[in-house]
Amino acid sequence: METAMSAVLRTESLGKRFGELAAVSGVSLSLSRGARHALIGPNGAGKTTLINLLTGVLEPSAGEVYLREERITPLTQHRRVKRGITRTYQINTLFPNLTVLESVMLAILERKGFAARWMRPVSRHHEERDEAMALLATLKLAGDADKRTARLPYGHQRLVEIALALATRPSILLLDEPAAGIPAAESVEVLGAIAALPTDVTILFIEHDMGLVFRFAQRITVLVGGRVLMEGTPDEVAHDEQVKAVYLGKESRA
Repeated sequence: METAMSAVLRTESLGKRFGELAAVSGVSLSLSRGARHALIGPNGAGKTTLINLLTGVLEPSAGEVYLREERITPLTQHRRVKRGITRTYQINTLFPNLTVLESVMLAILERKGFAARWMRPVSRHHEERDEAMALLATLKLAGDADKRTARLPYGHQRLVEIALALATRPSILLLDEPAAGIPAAESVEVLGAIAALPTDVTILFIEHDMGLVFRFAQRITVLVGGRVLMEGTPDEVAHDEQVKAVYLGKESRA
């Protein structure tokens, strides 16, 4: 009861079936405010399906989703965004012909309901420009503000996508493999920027690179076959015999 009352996002026995396939089964997950929580597991474990259930992309076959004390299970994805739940995807969804600054400003204007005014020169959106530049500075992207997103290194493109998500002012940020396809040096930069976000932003991220997970996550949930195998601190997960057997294997001994 205490965990449920302190959670900003939680599920109760959440499940999703696709015909005879149980992609997610009986998942009860709880995220506290400011958490840096990783979701790991083998391919097909149900990780992305769970994110889709949390964000309203998919309707659950069973169970409930709560935002603080509000039951949000029936809410659409759009309405969940308005309540502070935002996500990114495995594949970038950027505006390739806009600059980084223009992209983030457009997201801010959309949040404010002013996107129809986008045809005005950027220089006339003083408040939105200042907010966008502050956000880019947080993610160490200020130097890329005037560059077109299509010309950025892939790691910086991933950070721009996170900036677009943050422009909605989320309280909960769900990241689906934020370091996917990024060279090792850039992936550390990306995860470091995420981990350094203000603590009023709660983060749940899917990641396959266990080095990054153990470096940046404060808590980890392991999914196998659509079910929670275990949850704990990075040290607890690294030394759990079941996790070693079904997922970490020899990597856990490093």
